[in-house]
Amino acid sequence: MLHLDMDAFFASVEQLTRPTLRGRPVLVGGLGGRGVVAGASYEARVFGARSAMPMHQARRLVGPGAVVLPPRGALYGALSRTVFDALRAEVPVLEQLSVDEAFAEPADLVGAAPDEVERFCEHLRTVVVRASGLVASLGAGPGKQVAKIASGLAKPDGVVVIGSDRQHEVLDGLPVRKLWGIGPVAGHKLEKLGIETIGAFARTPEAEVASILGATTGPALHRIARGLDDRPVAERAEAKQVSAETTYATDIVSLPQLRRAVDASAAAAFARLEKDGRAARTVVLKLKKSDMSILTRSATLPYATVDAHVLAATAQRQALDPIEIGPVRLVGVGYAGLSTVHQDSLFPELDGPPATDENSDRAEPEAAVPESARTPHGRWYPGLDVAHPEFGHGWVQGAGHGVVTVRFETRTSGPGFARTFRDGDPMLQPAAPDASLA
Repeated sequence: MLHLDMDAFFASVEQLTRPTLRGRPVLVGGLGGRGVVAGASYEARVFGARSAMPMHQARRLVGPGAVVLPPRGALYGALSRTVFDALRAEVPVLEQLSVDEAFAEPADLVGAAPDEVERFCEHLRTVVVRASGLVASLGAGPGKQVAKIASGLAKPDGVVVIGSDRQHEVLDGLPVRKLWGIGPVAGHKLEKLGIETIGAFARTPEAEVASILGATTGPALHRIARGLDDRPVAERAEAKQVSAETTYATDIVSLPQLRRAVDASAAAAFARLEKDGRAARTVVLKLKKSDMSILTRSATLPYATVDAHVLAATAQRQALDPIEIGPVRLVGVGYAGLSTVHQDSLFPELDGPPATDENSDRAEPEAAVPESARTPHGRWYPGLDVAHPEFGHGWVQGAGHGVVTVRFETRTSGPGFARTFRDGDPMLQPAAPDASLA
C-alpha cells in the first residue's frame, strides 16, 4: 500500500508560482481577525506555525518576516488535477483523499522487496515533479494506516518504506493520536487513561477500547493498531453533499445581515454544485453561534433541481433571527440529495425569497460581507493576481495611500522585479491565478 502526500501543498504552490517567495516563511489562509492558516511552508513551520492555527497566532510566531497570502483555490485545484492525472497514467486506481493526498495499491508491487518498492516510489515522485514542479513524499506499508504514517515520517521530500516485519517496531512508540481516526477528543480520553502510544492502545483489551471510543469505532481502530488493516484502495464515491461556509470577522446580529450571509454561502455552494454536475434536492443551513454551539436546519424539495434561485430561497427559509438565537459567527449552506436527474420548479412563484425591507440593503453593515471577500485597500490587496500589458503577470505585494506595489513573476520567470503604480492606473488589471503557471 502506498500513500502520497504533497509537501506543504498550498504554500508550495505559492512558492512555485511566485519565485520570490522560495525559501521564505509563507502562510496561506484568512487575513481577518478570525482567519485560520490553511497552509504553512516548511520555513514557517520552523517557527511553530501549522495548518488550522489561528492566523494571528501564526503571524506572532513567525514574526515580521512572515508572508501572508489569501488562498487561490482555483490554482490549487488545477495543479492537483495535473498531479493526479499524471499519477493515474502510472497507477490506474487512486483513492484520492483531498487535493494533495491519495492512496495507491499497484499490482506490480505485490510481494515486492522493500528496495523495489522504494524505487517505484521514487519514480512516482519524479512523475509529480515533472508534471507540476511540486514535491511529494511517499510512504509504503502493509496497510493504509502504516502507509499514511510512513509518508508523514518521509516528509519533507522523501520516501519511507515500512515492511510488515517492522511495523510494530516503528508504530508502537508513536503517540496514539497518530492513528488515523483518533482526533483531539478521542486522544484526550485515551491519554487521561494512560494510553499514550499506539503500542499501549494495541495492548488495551478490545472491550475496554469499545467502552471508551464506541462499539463500532473502537474495535476498528484497535484492529488497525494491532496491524490488521485490509482496507482496499478504491476510487472514492461521488460526494454526498456540496457545501460552503464562511466565518465572519464580526458577529452577525440581525436578520438582514444573516440573509446577506446566507445568499453568499448559497451562491458559493451552488458554484460547487455546478462543477459537480448534479442536481440537489435537500438544502442544509448551518449556523455557528458566538458561543461555538451549532444549529443545523434542512428542507427537502419535492424534486432535485439546479435552479440557483430555488436553492437559495430554500436556504433563506431556514434562517433564524440572531436577535432570538444570539449572535452568529459562521454561516454555511449545503446541498444534499444529489442526483443526475432534475426537474425545473413547477411553481416558481412560490420559490422566491422571503420579503425584506426595501431599504435593508442600504443599511447592511460590514459584518454581512464575508471576511474572505474583504480587501484591506479597496480594489487591490496583497496576493491578488494582476496583469500589465508591458510587464506581464504579477501579484500585489502591498497597497495603500493611493499606490500599488506589484511583483512581476511567474513559475518560469525566476524571482521577478517590483514596480509601483498609482491606485487608479488603467494599465493594471486583476488577472486569473492560473496565469502564474506560465
